[in-house]
Amino acid sequence: MKTSTSANLFAALRAGFPADLDQCAIECADAPGDEPLRYSWRDLERGTAMMANLLQSLDLPPASRIAVQTEKSVEALMLYLAVLRAGHVYLPLNNAYQAAELAYFIDNAEPAVFVCSGRHHGWVSKLAFQRGVAWVFTLNEDRSGTLLDRAAQMSDQHEPAPKDGDELAAILYTSGTTGRSKGAMLSHRNLLSNAQVLKDYWGWRGDDVLIHALPIFHVHGLFVASHGALLAGARMIWFAKFDARAVIGRLPEATVFMGVPTLYVRMLAEPALTREACARMRLFISGSAPLLIETFQDWQRRTGHTILERYGMSETIMLSSNPYEPPAGRVGGTVGLPLPGVGLRIVDDAGQPCARDEIGHIQVRGPNVFAGYWRMPEKTAEEFSADGWFKTGDVGKMDEHGYVTIVGRSKDLIISGGYNVYPAEVEGFLNELPGVAESAVVGVPHPDLGEGVVAIVVPRPGGTPPDGDALIAALKGRIAGFKVPKKLLVLPELPRNAMGKVQKNLLRERCQDLFA
Repeated sequence: MKTSTSANLFAALRAGFPADLDQCAIECADAPGDEPLRYSWRDLERGTAMMANLLQSLDLPPASRIAVQTEKSVEALMLYLAVLRAGHVYLPLNNAYQAAELAYFIDNAEPAVFVCSGRHHGWVSKLAFQRGVAWVFTLNEDRSGTLLDRAAQMSDQHEPAPKDGDELAAILYTSGTTGRSKGAMLSHRNLLSNAQVLKDYWGWRGDDVLIHALPIFHVHGLFVASHGALLAGARMIWFAKFDARAVIGRLPEATVFMGVPTLYVRMLAEPALTREACARMRLFISGSAPLLIETFQDWQRRTGHTILERYGMSETIMLSSNPYEPPAGRVGGTVGLPLPGVGLRIVDDAGQPCARDEIGHIQVRGPNVFAGYWRMPEKTAEEFSADGWFKTGDVGKMDEHGYVTIVGRSKDLIISGGYNVYPAEVEGFLNELPGVAESAVVGVPHPDLGEGVVAIVVPRPGGTPPDGDALIAALKGRIAGFKVPKKLLVLPELPRNAMGKVQKNLLRERCQDLFA
């Protein structure tokens, strides 16, 4: 029996396109030039077909990984959709990643194709070809690059590849607490089930207008925001880069905005943010990092709107959400209720259920939960309970009404500006630098980023103490900018307990006011 194409995520998203394909689907708000740059639904249909045909012309093995590290553009979104359409596996990479990080991803995922920004083509192509990547294309934010040159020669007709719902659609790398990044494998069913639940839960409509100002290399911007608009056939106002004043200027035309807490803080700093500017808006959503209660309350006072905070992660997409209706049911400081179809439980160290309001480990299950980590069966087995629940690594509690509050992260994760930073990964790079005997990395309160990354370094005995600024400069060439410590202290030793474990709680206390 022939597999139906309905399980292909692209086919489901395309089914949400409006009947009139000549309507505007995406308007680029910050494109250069005097005339606005607009893409119709027909442009999305034709562009994804041509890119899918290009991939098909390369005679790639089935379910090949397509690694992408480019600037945000509508063409980059089309490439994601084209990869799904062609039946391959999309591998988005943060455009801040440096050579050492890319080398690991390429070695681990073994992509058949790598698409990069033209300005990085020299070193990226060398790195990729040395590691067996067959094809390297360029894609730039100004609608140029070899990918588009080649795709322009292809047919604009393409039948989506038949896919089973459990087949792989994307791999998202999450930094590991041991320094090794893990590739979370997400299927077509994982992604589509979550998109359909959110469409209903958040009340997506065809006449919605989404301001899309998030990056598209992680769950929030690529899946939650983009899928929501595409599945509803809703128009997007597209910002390649977030600009608080410019975004506020477009709010009167929009109905939905999604952002990380840092974006809300920056908009609150603009006098133009008023109730009048937000009069047409129906929904502000925040995620990817904890929203401070002060920000939640300030936004209510300034705009008359209550931010809807939700909770998700790379391995599961969205797990819980404050209610859409009534807005009065949105409780600041919580991430709301488990989404329909999602099981969420709080357990103690022994795996037994916690009482209401008792703090414990958050575990989840549902059609949105990933199949496991790419080529890491042992790690996958560790992260699931004996009865099949995924251990999120987050610590939280659930109140008598079912609202979930995240109180900490059992794996020392730092969330800075909405981006995940795992201390062990940064420590690994620091410890390789000259003059460094050992290091510890912690997150402390930061007024703009939520958490600021701070490193504490112990110098090698007998040598010249390392210079903090020089160490930070060295890191900037090796790891993504959001991971680089904002402050670095040099201390004679790290505090340890009787078992020799570094007491990071004491370091956090010491550094608590560094960004005050």
